[in-house]
Amino acid sequence: MSVSRRDFLERSAALAAAGFVPRLPEDWWSTATAPAPGTTPGYRARPVVVSSANGIRGVKVAYDRMVTGQDPLDAAIAGVNIQELDPEDQSVGYGGLPNEEGVVQLDAACMHGPTRRAGSVAAIEDIATPSLVAKAVMDYTDHVMLVGTGAKRFAKAMGFQERNLLTEKSRQDWMRWKSRLNANDAWLDHDDDIKVKFTTGTINMNAVNASGDIASVTTTSGMAWKVPGRIGDSPIIGAGQYCDNLVGAAGSTGRGEANIKTCASFLAVEFMRQGLAPQQALLKTLERVVAMTETRLLGPNGRPKFDLEFYAITKDGRYAGATLYSGGRFAVCDERGARLEEAAFLYRR
Repeated sequence: MSVSRRDFLERSAALAAAGFVPRLPEDWWSTATAPAPGTTPGYRARPVVVSSANGIRGVKVAYDRMVTGQDPLDAAIAGVNIQELDPEDQSVGYGGLPNEEGVVQLDAACMHGPTRRAGSVAAIEDIATPSLVAKAVMDYTDHVMLVGTGAKRFAKAMGFQERNLLTEKSRQDWMRWKSRLNANDAWLDHDDDIKVKFTTGTINMNAVNASGDIASVTTTSGMAWKVPGRIGDSPIIGAGQYCDNLVGAAGSTGRGEANIKTCASFLAVEFMRQGLAPQQALLKTLERVVAMTETRLLGPNGRPKFDLEFYAITKDGRYAGATLYSGGRFAVCDERGARLEEAAFLYRR
């Protein structure tokens, strides 16, 4: 059954009134919180890069490259490459904690505001910089997402080199986890170190240059000890990150499953399109995440048992970070240099 544009807008307005979707003007796709480059003579933005806290080194690299003329996406990817190649960051790239079978599987996605393009890879193995493979998907194919063995074949065809991503440190953590699955199995418990690591960490980075051009990238090794083939929010456009050159960008780290169900990064950008400041948009998005959380994942107080963090920038250079629970920080770099700032939050721990 066909639906006219008028019927669609009327139904959307009814849903918005009921609190299910953001209420937008009829020309929502062409409005923004700031004018597009070229529409206002001499338009200038304030260059800024924001990311998850583990990107404190990367935001400086990205900012310095961007202000000297490099494309904001290339700059942001250079920033996240630092963590992808750092074996001490066990939530991203080389040295990431593996799945339940001891295999490191990586996800990444990127978006380029000026050209309205995107690229993504998921469950890719043996390639340390999935963010660069995601950009290659964007640059050289008519697709947006490649997954698994297909993504790896594509990467090798593009010249990326294979390497074993499982470091000895991560392998030992996997062995500790595996040994404690069942007290009666044939694996000996590591009683010398009973702490089992678990991570849902990621790095998201968003950048805007002086012309107001925006880019976003997210990359991760995903949830530790995951079921093989599990894909989180990071490679999903609109969930792990989203970028609209008329408005801004947003991205996330934390429990990807909660993010996927709300298309949360897209939602944050749409809230900013309506005129909400970045911090307001992120807190409102987190409220939606809570509303969509399954009962089994809620504590006795009705609050989620997990955490989720968001980061956002606007076209004119405003930015924010927000988390479900207090204590979070995020990285930012602008004309004042790279630093960590306190994130806004819904709940105090």
